[in-house]
Amino acid sequence: MALTVEIDKRSGFCGGVIRAISRAEEFLDLNPGRKLYSLGAIVHNEAELSRLGAKGLVTVGKEDIPNIPDPSHETLLIRAHGEPPETYELASQVGINVIDCTCPVVLRLQKSIREAYASHGQIVIFGKIGHAEVMGLLGQVGGDAVVIENMDMLLAALEDGSINLDVPLEIFSQTTKSPTEYSEICSVLSEKARAGLTVHNTICSQVAFRHEELASFASSHDVILFVSGASSSNGKVLCDLCRTHNPRTMHISGPEEIDPAWFGPDDRVGICGATSTPRWLLEEVASKLRTL
Repeated sequence: MALTVEIDKRSGFCGGVIRAISRAEEFLDLNPGRKLYSLGAIVHNEAELSRLGAKGLVTVGKEDIPNIPDPSHETLLIRAHGEPPETYELASQVGINVIDCTCPVVLRLQKSIREAYASHGQIVIFGKIGHAEVMGLLGQVGGDAVVIENMDMLLAALEDGSINLDVPLEIFSQTTKSPTEYSEICSVLSEKARAGLTVHNTICSQVAFRHEELASFASSHDVILFVSGASSSNGKVLCDLCRTHNPRTMHISGPEEIDPAWFGPDDRVGICGATSTPRWLLEEVASKLRTL
């Protein structure tokens, strides 16, 4: 078997994740032996979490913050996804130091939602229910917004009246969602909105551009190995996109999951990943492939 192996040059951490991990590594390098508490997984990739855990990064939930020993001498990192206002209030109450790594794109989105809510329209959010970024967005408006994950949920919300078509509507998207799916949802909602719909273009431009590039990359290879953590929302969206353009798309978390039976002689194999997939992991997958 003479496989041709190519890593997608655009795959790897997005700017927000790079910033958060760099800040975490900087803290841990300057404070050897100390822990750094991350509120939620700093990145949805198990291999990268293991690497950072060995350096002293400890993932905690919001419920764990009051139980951190001697919090005034500890530091809490808020990851790129962002948090609702009550998280900052809790951190202040317990006296823990905060490194805020909320992605600037998410910060702008949070500000836009607050401003739209102040104009007394109804807020609709296209995003994954329970996702950290979406929870942070809901926190900006006290939970007073309708979250829809897909077209079926939109139609159901229109049917049961959860979305009030007689008031001005403003729709926002989670920054890592599919631009195509968002456009389709906005189109349907625009046709139904009797008092008008304002569409906010809040998908990260880096993510939006990746969709077009990744579709081309998937189409130009015989087999695609898509590398991402099992809990990565962006990974699921992008892997599904690859599979749409190349049915021989295999999702893996790391090189140990590669099955030689997936490949035929002289296959051209493309390796790509989510915005939460580290470049070093893509390189390890490529290295394993080249030994087949």
